[in-house]
Amino acid sequence: VQLQASGGGLVQAGGSLRLSCAASGRSFGGYTVGWFRQTPEKEREFVAYVRWSGGSPVYADSVKGRFTASKDFAKNTLYLQMNSLKPEDTATYYCATGRTITSTSQNSRYYDDWGQETLVTVSS
Repeated sequence: VQLQASGGGLVQAGGSLRLSCAASGRSFGGYTVGWFRQTPEKEREFVAYVRWSGGSPVYADSVKGRFTASKDFAKNTLYLQMNSLKPEDTATYYCATGRTITSTSQNSRYYDDWGQETLVTVSS
């Protein structure tokens, strides 16, 4: 599978961006699709994940209430709507897929396929 992540950019604090993660080569069906982010100062951290086959998205506490993940089955694309952005959301964002279980879905090591990065910069 090839994952195409897009939608990053520069935004002021309080603003919004929508990231997209589109899959080609196969469907997301049966897989977990996750968003992670990384800065030079931190290890890659979990942001959100969804199980393509069903269930509600799960979010990191740091983004809960501000970020919303949604699926477009027709386009085989996962979106991450990011509202009320803060400077601390500045990071390189990645999407990934894997066959994970609940206990592993927030751990990037259990994801097999990764898209290229998309940079989000939030100015204060």
